[in-house]
Amino acid sequence: MLALLFGVAVVALGLDALTKIIVVDQLEGEPPVEVFGGLLYLDVLRNPGAAFSLATGMTWLLALLAIAVVGVIIWLAPKLRSPGWAVGLGLVLGGACGNLADRIFRAPGPLQGHVVDFLSVLAPGGAVWPVFNIADSCIVVGGVLVVLLSLLGRDYDGTVHRRKKAAENNS
Repeated sequence: MLALLFGVAVVALGLDALTKIIVVDQLEGEPPVEVFGGLLYLDVLRNPGAAFSLATGMTWLLALLAIAVVGVIIWLAPKLRSPGWAVGLGLVLGGACGNLADRIFRAPGPLQGHVVDFLSVLAPGGAVWPVFNIADSCIVVGGVLVVLLSLLGRDYDGTVHRRKKAAENNS
């Protein structure tokens, strides 16, 4: 499962980094680009906060939180026995590393860098939905997958918990 976890994380991180490099180089400072007939806009924004631009003054704390998430996933990795959990946590790991790289290496400085966001749904500038990036998408999809697996009774270690029938519980 380690190869699957880290393979997914590397692909997610690579796609995030590549898209950010391209949009910063080609689109920053330019007007938004309409894609798919206005379903999506490429609109480069620098986000000092978390999702929905929350905690904009706490960039350093968000960086430390991302470091903690990465640490927990790496600690949990040897215990993984579920391919679904490996994919989900790999997406979260890759996404967290992608945004963490921005916070460490981008202006205005280490642990204060602003994340490059560039995907805006239905309207430019986040008028309908906040602007996001590939890392954000990976974190959300990975998180949803992990929650879904948990709700289905599938644990990271490969065990499956079956719910007892309601009649058995009432006995």
